[in-house]
Amino acid sequence: MAILWFIFILGAIILVHEFGHFIFSKLFGVYVYEFSIGMGPKILHFKKKNGETEYCLRLIPIGGFVSLAGEDADDNSKIDQNRKLYAKPAWQRFIIMIAGASFNFIFTFVLLFVMALIYGSVSTKPIIADVSQDYPAYNAGVESGDKIISIDGQKVSSWSEVQLYILTGEGKEMTMVLEDSSGNKKEVEITPDVVTNDDGTKNYIIGISLDTTKKTGLVNSFNYACETTVSLYKLMLVTIKELFTGGVSAKELSGPVGIYTVVASQAKQGFQSIMYLIAYLSMNIGVINLIPFPAFDGGRVLFLIIEKIRRKPIKAKTEAIINSIGFGLLMLLMIYVTFNDVLRLF
Repeated sequence: MAILWFIFILGAIILVHEFGHFIFSKLFGVYVYEFSIGMGPKILHFKKKNGETEYCLRLIPIGGFVSLAGEDADDNSKIDQNRKLYAKPAWQRFIIMIAGASFNFIFTFVLLFVMALIYGSVSTKPIIADVSQDYPAYNAGVESGDKIISIDGQKVSSWSEVQLYILTGEGKEMTMVLEDSSGNKKEVEITPDVVTNDDGTKNYIIGISLDTTKKTGLVNSFNYACETTVSLYKLMLVTIKELFTGGVSAKELSGPVGIYTVVASQAKQGFQSIMYLIAYLSMNIGVINLIPFPAFDGGRVLFLIIEKIRRKPIKAKTEAIINSIGFGLLMLLMIYVTFNDVLRLF
């Protein structure tokens, strides 16, 4: 079942992402050679009668792509030149490039909204519901009802961000700015208790908890979906920042093996956990694809921006070479991450 869930989850996220590229390519009249889910050899494929696009399901359930005319430097096909990607206005190419990530964001919101309608929702705001006695937060003067404004000068707006900053602090003393229910602010110094687990991992505990009261209804579900979508987006930005500044180690990244492990764990907790995981991973895919790095959608957007600044396009072969180098570096990172994932299994 874990394998089936793994294939379903990745397939759903990839399908949504690639459909974003596909639908806007069609709307703007770009010729689409292939719409493919998965990588490697084809296992299922078809083309509509008198259609131009081949729809494929490939063997390896990781990744996918939409192949467009005029996307590659060596595309010398006899397709109408006006239907090739590079012939389209920059604003259309921009929309096509960001459409995949945008659809991932929309998918995240819809999943969270439906999940909240079905199961109810809890607040994502960093308001402290309870403080455990004799723990660091209690000893520092933190009280129930306090809202966390910032940690070490970094503003926070959700529990996810609070948890991330506590984790990346690695047990060091942190400065927390709080606001009570009357609007009064105070600053406290807290040093988390460090608990080492049997597997060598560490937990950093300060002794606070959030309000787990579930709310139902259309309005509450909509608010929850909005707040959580924004929260997950900001969390990804903070994580990427911490990755580049050293707050998060590359060893903590997860690839397909790590994702499979998480899927297996969440599947045991029920469909609600699966829905949240899909939303979380969809946001991850969306944000990562917008990073201005070659081979990502964000890299292609960067080339478009450079083109507008230079007032002439970058040579197709130059762009292809840069994207190939970027793709090679990503494959090396994938190998490294997968190796670490396998080590964690043992």
